[in-house]
Amino acid sequence: MNRVYVCSCFGITEQQVREHADRGACTPRQIASVSKAGTDCGSCVRRIQGILGRGACPRRELADQGDPEVLGAGLTAIPEAQAA
Repeated sequence: MNRVYVCSCFGITEQQVREHADRGACTPRQIASVSKAGTDCGSCVRRIQGILGRGACPRRELADQGDPEVLGAGLTAIPEAQAA
């Protein structure tokens, strides 16, 4: 399988970003909270935004407003064994 890295600082792949999104991470901030992607140099944030797109996400509006109960709610990191 060909791995396409989105975040070279933390070794996060496109597949991992998509898996986090499938589990409810709707924003780059939420992806960062579960994977650290985008928290070092920041060069991958636009790419993460592109992967997430503008699809429907029930928590996106609240998360974008900074609601602390929504940011990271129910999101957990994907264990390395599952992410590979």
